[in-house]
Amino acid sequence: MEALAFIPAEILVVILGLAAAASWGAADFGGGVATKRASEYMVVIITQAVGAVLLSALALSFSETMPAFDNAFWGAFAGISGSLGLIALYRGLSRGRMGVVAPLSAVVAVILPVLHSAFYEGLPAIHQMFGFLIAIVGIWFIAGTTEKAETHFDDLILALLAGFGFGLFFISIGQFSGDSLFWPLVIAKLSAVILLLSFVLVKRSIKLPSRDVLPVIIVAGIFDTGGNLFFAVATQMGRLDIATVTSSLYPGGTVLLAWLILKEHLSSKQWLGVGLALIALMFISV
Repeated sequence: MEALAFIPAEILVVILGLAAAASWGAADFGGGVATKRASEYMVVIITQAVGAVLLSALALSFSETMPAFDNAFWGAFAGISGSLGLIALYRGLSRGRMGVVAPLSAVVAVILPVLHSAFYEGLPAIHQMFGFLIAIVGIWFIAGTTEKAETHFDDLILALLAGFGFGLFFISIGQFSGDSLFWPLVIAKLSAVILLLSFVLVKRSIKLPSRDVLPVIIVAGIFDTGGNLFFAVATQMGRLDIATVTSSLYPGGTVLLAWLILKEHLSSKQWLGVGLALIALMFISV
C-alpha cells in the first residue's frame, strides 16, 4: 500500500476501474460461454453464490467487523438493484433485441452514477467530462451488434430498467464506508441469490448445470468477485463517476476475449468502440 501512496488518487481510481473492467469482462466471457449450455439465471445465481463464499472467507481472514446498518443496507440494495437489472436485461435479450437493449442499458448504467457524482461531488474537470462522453460512445459501439434491430417501446423500457438497475448498483457500492468492504459485498451477493432464486422458482425454470460446465461458472464467479472488489475500492479512493466510467468498459474485455479465444469476428463498430475507449482513458486519467 505504501507504493500506491505515490500514485495520484485519480490515476489510482482509473487503474482500479480498469482492473474491475478486466475482471468483469472475463466474468461475462465465462458466463456467456456457460449460458450456451446452462440456464442463464442459474449461471448468475451460482456466480453470485461463489462470490458470497469467497468474500465471506476474505472478511473472516481480515477479521473485518460486521457492517453497520447503513453499509448493510447499501449492500442489500446493490444486490437487489443489480439483480433486477439482470432480469430486465436477460428478458430484453431473450426477445432478440440485443442491438438495442445491450448498448442502451450499458449507457444508462454509466450516465446515472455520473449524474449522481456531479450532484454530490461537483463537476469533474472539462477534459474528464469530454473523456466521459467519448467513453459512453465507445461503450455503445462495443456493446452493440451489427444486427438491424427494429425498436419497440417494450425494448426501450427493458433497456432503461436494466440500465437503471445497474446504475443503482454502481451508486450503492459507492456508498460503502471505508471501515467495511467485504461484508457489504457478501450481503449484496446473498441478496442477489435470494432474489434471482425466487424469480426462477416462480417461473419454475430451475435446471442445474452439468458437471462439465460448472468449473467455467465457478471461474466466472471468481472474476465477477474480483470486479466487485476492484470497483468498491476504486469508489473509496476517488470519484464515483471516474470509477464507474472506467469500470463500465468491461464489454471491451469480453469482446476481445471472444476474438482471441473463440476467434469471433469483431465488427468495425466494435473496433471503433475499443479505439474510442482508449482515447477516453487518456482524457479521464490526465
